[in-house]
Amino acid sequence: MTTNQTAFTDIDQLSYNQAIAELEDILRNMQSDNCDIDKLTLYTRRASQLLNECKRRLTVTDRELRDILADMEK
Repeated sequence: MTTNQTAFTDIDQLSYNQAIAELEDILRNMQSDNCDIDKLTLYTRRASQLLNECKRRLTVTDRELRDILADMEK
């Protein structure tokens, strides 16, 4: 769902790429001269949630890849 709407898709329903795309959309909206100041807190909160989820997924993926590579070295 775009940031021009008030309801967002549940973060766990988004792929990593969708989460990144939504973050980019939020950033564009916040940098725009047309940024809705009444939604600035909502955008900031959503961006924070998306960033945290992306970081979590990257950390999990990194851990899994390290485990796979460590098993290959055995």
